[in-house]
Amino acid sequence: MIGLLLAIGLLIISGIGAMIASARPRIATMIGVGGTMLGGLLGIIPAIQVLSGHAIAPIRLPWSVPYGGFYVHLDGLSAFFLIPMLGVPALAALYGSRYLSVSDGRRRLGTHWFYFNLLTACMALVLIARNGVLFLMAWEVMSLASFFLVTFDDEKEHVRQAGWTYLVAMHLGTAFLFVLFILLGKQSNSLDFDHLGSAVGMIPANAGLLFVLAIVGFGTKAGFLPMHVWLPEAHPAAPSHVSAVMSGVMIKTGIYGLLRTLTLLGPPAAWWGWLLIGIGLCSGVLGVLFALAQHDLKRLLAYHSVENIGIIALGLGVGVLGMSLPSTPLMVLGFAGGLLHVVNHALFKSLLFLGAGSVMHATGTGEIDHLGGLMKRMPWTAVTFLIGAIAISGLPPFNGFVSEFLIYVGGFEGVSASHISPMIAGLIVLGGLALIGGLAAACFTKAFGIIFLGEPRSAHPAQAHESPWAMRLPMLALASGCVLISLFAPLVFTWMEPVLVITTGLRPDQLNETLVGKVELLNYVVILGVVFMAVALILLLLRHRLLSRRQVTHTVTWDCGYARPSPRMQYTASSFVQPLTDLFAALIRTRHSLDTPSGLFPRHASLTTNTPDIWREHFYQTAFKAIVWFLARFRWLQHGHVQLYVLYIAITLLVLLVFKVG
Repeated sequence: MIGLLLAIGLLIISGIGAMIASARPRIATMIGVGGTMLGGLLGIIPAIQVLSGHAIAPIRLPWSVPYGGFYVHLDGLSAFFLIPMLGVPALAALYGSRYLSVSDGRRRLGTHWFYFNLLTACMALVLIARNGVLFLMAWEVMSLASFFLVTFDDEKEHVRQAGWTYLVAMHLGTAFLFVLFILLGKQSNSLDFDHLGSAVGMIPANAGLLFVLAIVGFGTKAGFLPMHVWLPEAHPAAPSHVSAVMSGVMIKTGIYGLLRTLTLLGPPAAWWGWLLIGIGLCSGVLGVLFALAQHDLKRLLAYHSVENIGIIALGLGVGVLGMSLPSTPLMVLGFAGGLLHVVNHALFKSLLFLGAGSVMHATGTGEIDHLGGLMKRMPWTAVTFLIGAIAISGLPPFNGFVSEFLIYVGGFEGVSASHISPMIAGLIVLGGLALIGGLAAACFTKAFGIIFLGEPRSAHPAQAHESPWAMRLPMLALASGCVLISLFAPLVFTWMEPVLVITTGLRPDQLNETLVGKVELLNYVVILGVVFMAVALILLLLRHRLLSRRQVTHTVTWDCGYARPSPRMQYTASSFVQPLTDLFAALIRTRHSLDTPSGLFPRHASLTTNTPDIWREHFYQTAFKAIVWFLARFRWLQHGHVQLYVLYIAITLLVLLVFKVG
């Protein structure tokens, strides 16, 4: 435990050192990046020890804060989340060391690395905090640090707007968490987690309300629909390595908080599982549909975070429903699939955001319709992006398929059950996952095909070049992780035993008894995956050898009547997915703007599409306008005189004192 605290301390100290060295950007970057990588390595070591079966004693230190205490502990659940929470920022920091230095107009690098390291340290502290006050303090600082990272380019209006949207959303979620911890600690007179669990057990009637508060509070951070509106705003605004950290791992603190709350609330009710399944289905399907309709690459990836959080929620919903029945197979497979997808999503989503940053760094744009033909100019980025695209689509043989496979098996277990409730849940999960997977495959076929294949659609990709090695190495490491988890999937379950014991409440022997048949099934899947990759590699090598000595010539082909073909005749992102967006037009409400050709020899015609977030446009903006109107009624209280503001504070304190004494 001391080693982990030293790692957190190193992250904070190196961040402060980078800020002090702001006048020298190169030195500030070296201090910040070095601290992130070294601190991440030191922090991962105790997490691996815990997952290997070694217990680490908690630390309690006196703290003169009401109901607070410096109480930290690293158990299996915290350790499982801690590895990606520290590993991904370390790789992203290495990537960012060149991404920021080669981007025009970047400044305040020392301050940037201070907030980056502070974010990483607070994410780790959230995972090990065992006191409500300490948890909320780390949670709030984590939100503030990420706000300053999102608004790094604050001279741009849309970046400032995205930052404020993110900050408001985070504080709305935190308000629900305050109420959650107040109610949790009301009976026990303590906010230490070990006391909270025993207190909740005595008042099961309140458990449902507490679960809903946790869903809203932690779901806002995770990106559950409809609390997701900050995601497609913040990720396109933030630097790409920051987007990788926020989407890959930071939003998983919401999943961790929800799981930790479940361990405190006692036996769950069946409707908890149904609620998670419903949230997962809506987030997964609508997230991928909105991603299909996007033109900006990072905005597309942001909506896929909503989709994959939905897949995780589906797995957790199956697990919670299995606990309520009880059904050991549903419980184990649901939690195992959902938790493994947490790690898998951290790998392939971080990889895809880094790939998007590499494309933007090379071309100067993230607009998909302005790109094309980048595979020849950026082969490393193209191959790693393709691995991430296959993984996020849930296709074999990569890691996204493994975790979704477990949830699929859990759905089949539900369908084969004798009770109607798990049968219906199983059918919903199977149908939802199949629809999500098919739409995701279509979306990334569009993204990869339009960006990396074909011909350049504008001047942006014409002079593109491969990224420096400092940016390539993190992408290669994450791509390797996607492959290795798929190849060693059966061994991954031995590392998951400590976290599954905590989340399911089962003994290790009960877990092994349930998983033994599923692990054997995974072995066959892994073998087929290895055969598939070997055959693909052999075919690529054979193709290369057959074509290596062939002379390549260029000539005019039959052009079907097109006398002057141009790159504009290729598929656009909109036209490629138009059949799907038209099919689901009632859900996503894409707007079309058509400039029709006119005359015998028309020279101009265009079609543009726009798909705004319906939740943001029809709910949140309306609510925010109403709040602004209401608060404007009290503007007469603002006189600009400090003396009057002090008087307001004094009157408020006096009223509170009278209320307390009375």
